[in-house]
Amino acid sequence: MEDQREALRKIITTLAVKNEEIQSFIYSLKQMLLNMEANSAKVQEDLEAEFQSLFSLLEELKEGMLMKIKQDRASRTYELQNQLAACTRALESSEELLETANQTLQATDSEHFPQAAKQLKDSVTMAPAFRLSLKAKVSDNMSHLMVDFAQERRMLQALKFLPVPSAPVIDLAESLVADNCVTLVWRMPEEDSKIDHYVLEYRRTNFEGPPRLKEDQPWMVVEGIRQTEYTLTGLKFDMKYMNFRVKACNKAVAGEFSEPVTLETPAFMFRLDASTSHQNLRVDDLSVEWDAMGGKVQDIKAREKDGKGRTASPVNSPARGTPSPKRMPSGRGGRDRFTAESYTVLGDTLIDGGEHYWEVHYEPDSKAFGVGVAYRSLGRFEQLGKTAASWCLHINNWLQASCPSTTPVPNSCCTPSRPSSHSHCCLLSQFGVAASR
Repeated sequence: MEDQREALRKIITTLAVKNEEIQSFIYSLKQMLLNMEANSAKVQEDLEAEFQSLFSLLEELKEGMLMKIKQDRASRTYELQNQLAACTRALESSEELLETANQTLQATDSEHFPQAAKQLKDSVTMAPAFRLSLKAKVSDNMSHLMVDFAQERRMLQALKFLPVPSAPVIDLAESLVADNCVTLVWRMPEEDSKIDHYVLEYRRTNFEGPPRLKEDQPWMVVEGIRQTEYTLTGLKFDMKYMNFRVKACNKAVAGEFSEPVTLETPAFMFRLDASTSHQNLRVDDLSVEWDAMGGKVQDIKAREKDGKGRTASPVNSPARGTPSPKRMPSGRGGRDRFTAESYTVLGDTLIDGGEHYWEVHYEPDSKAFGVGVAYRSLGRFEQLGKTAASWCLHINNWLQASCPSTTPVPNSCCTPSRPSSHSHCCLLSQFGVAASR
């Protein structure tokens, strides 16, 4: 009986959960219906506005062209009317001369005929009819103002809604991860002249392989990319992997995102090995600082407790000076890797080749520190960068000058000169505070 009750409770719980899911889905569908109504009204309004803008543009073009026809017609009419008036006056003058000539020819007064004939001849010679050009100054043909709308008509007939851009394809072979930059390259499955720009999104993740459905890190957005590649700079490699995705956008709509890809940064992550540090250094995984008491504090307290040690007066304090290497007490096990003034600590990972990058942050009041690489042959009394077994970047704020035996390395790039030999990444901290990653 109790088992049946328990089974019924499970059924009720499952059914209640399913009912909540259905209710949530119903609410989502109703919200989608409301959104669809609002969105369809919006796109309809936008379409009408676009067509109205097109109508206005056509109307403006029409008015300009009609004005051109009117101006050309008025100019030609003026020329033709002036030429017609001149021809009419010339014809009237010529008709008068013709009538005068006929009258003179029929006259019987022979005494005055020669003089009349001479005057008539001079009048005919100067008549306007003989100075007129009997060719029209302008043409009545207006075909030069005709417009061929065939191309525009085809364009208007081809007018349709903008297609949704296809999802880009990220080209991993062309993409590059180097230094603190990532250059991502993508392409479109097919050419699309309507694409206006691209949107890139990226986020950091600790997971290798395809992006997971649930990620703690939010997507960072880069908009307005005009090319099919983009370079992210100034990255901090505090996470091993990064997810990327891209989408294409035209003037109206954005397409789907590309398939997300995960790229691995080549950042070399290591921690500091406290068991290798000098006793006057305080080491905590990723940070190190000068500590005058260092690892000797526990030994002093133990001797004081047993009544065998002297008090930690300023004279007898370890901060007064460093004993010679031969008399350096062993202290804790493994903490005598470096002694004397070799205030050094090793990383916990060997480097046997390639290029490796890290970041170093130091406190403003640090006086001197160095960071670099060393071979395993680095002696316990040797300072980093001062022998052939190591080299480093060395900052010395005491002397305001770099250590002459160090070799500058651009971009904090640390590469062993002999990749076949295993090297440690080391940190030297003299009278200062430094942190390394």
